[in-house]
Order: sequence, then C-alpha cells, then structure tokens
Amino acid sequence: MKKVTIYTDGACSGNPGPGGWGAILQYGAHEKELSGGDPSTTNNKMELTAVIEALRLLREPCEVDLYSDSKYVIDGITKGWAVGWRSRGWKKADKTPAKNPELWGALLDLLDQHTVHFHWVKGHADNPKNNRCDELAVGAYQKYK
Repeated sequence: MKKVTIYTDGACSGNPGPGGWGAILQYGAHEKELSGGDPSTTNNKMELTAVIEALRLLREPCEVDLYSDSKYVIDGITKGWAVGWRSRGWKKADKTPAKNPELWGALLDLLDQHTVHFHWVKGHADNPKNNRCDELAVGAYQKYK
C-alpha cells in the first residue's frame, strides 16, 4: 500500500457563514494542494469536507497519516462517535440528531477503502503544513465575501 500524508483544515467567517477548506497531500517527493469553499456553511462542515476531498483524490487504497486541528473530526472517528451515530440512524446517544450525517457517511465510506491514522495538531501554532492549509481555507472563503 502506498503511504500518503495528508494535512487538512477548515475555516469559516461567522459560523454559519462563508467557509473554506484546504488540504495538502504528500506522496514521496510529490505534494498537491487543494481547496474549496461554500458561501454559507459551518466550520465543522468545512473541516469534514477537507478530509473527504483529500481522501477522494486517492486513486487506490492507501495507508494515510492524516493531520487535522479539528477535535470534531478526530474524535468523531477515533472515539467511534460517527460509527455509533450511523448505527443508530444518525442519532446521538441521547437520541438527538447527529449533525452533518451526509458528510460523516461519506467519510466513513472512504475509511472503508483506506487505512487512515488520525493525528491531532494544534491549530494556528508551529505546524507549517497546518498553517498552509489554514491559508488555503481562508483564501477559499474570502472569494465569497
């Protein structure tokens, strides 16, 4: 399996408001940046979208080290929340609806194809790749302002 490193970030101006996401994929000496946005969204949607869009670019099953500053994304997967929500028909343990089921479902489907190791990084700190993803995300949402 090819080993890929992915960094992602999402950003929003207002929550909800115009939002953007950014990602960096690294494979060997190759690096690709990607980004996108939405005129009316939330920060959590953009965090999830960054991960989904990055994983969608992989053309074959890969082993991925994924770095994100989003506890929502990291905990949703590593603590099993998203799997639980899906198994309960997108309901949380307290029976209230889980947010963003379409995005969580897409992410869970992608995780069936790849071996992904999630790593949390502190946002707006000393991680140059995470900071670059933030720049990409902010640049994407500024197109809607």
